[in-house]
Amino acid sequence: MRWTPLPRAFADDDAESVARALLGQHLVHVVRGRARVGRIVETEAYLGPHDLACHSSKGRTARTEVMFGPPGHAYVFLVYGMHHCVNVVTGRGAAVLLRALAPVEGLFDARTDGPGRLTRALAITRARDAHPLDEVPLFLAAGDAVERKAIARGPRIGVDYAGPWAKRPLRFWLADNPHVSKVTRYSGTRRPT
Repeated sequence: MRWTPLPRAFADDDAESVARALLGQHLVHVVRGRARVGRIVETEAYLGPHDLACHSSKGRTARTEVMFGPPGHAYVFLVYGMHHCVNVVTGRGAAVLLRALAPVEGLFDARTDGPGRLTRALAITRARDAHPLDEVPLFLAAGDAVERKAIARGPRIGVDYAGPWAKRPLRFWLADNPHVSKVTRYSGTRRPT
């Protein structure tokens, strides 16, 4: 296989730093012997139990246990009873949501602009929850370096319930990339990262 997994240590940093570092890397899911690959173009950082938008803010549960484990594992959950979302665990109750991918290989005409669409395109389900992201079939692979000036940031999407945490600029994306989530109410502002 031409895709080489990144070491799990890649995710062993604070969630905000990992959210930036993931931009430009690849997410690979091998399904029935064929790789489905996308370049990560949008992420959101969830900082841990003190972050009221983070799932771990409700404490350790069967659902969030993986977030308190070692970095570099997948945290996959179901939202609205129908959309899977995949996160990269950074440990200590924190994780980075993968919001959008640019199709690279095996995705045909699938849309990957949004966390539910990207998991559908890559066939990622809760069966991959807690999977180490340096092992086949689901892993992170090295991509191209991204210049800091190419990164935009703004508030996370869909976390209005989190009070002041909803406005924190913890969403990162490659500016002007056509595969970034379409945000109807707020598109964010470009700020230095």
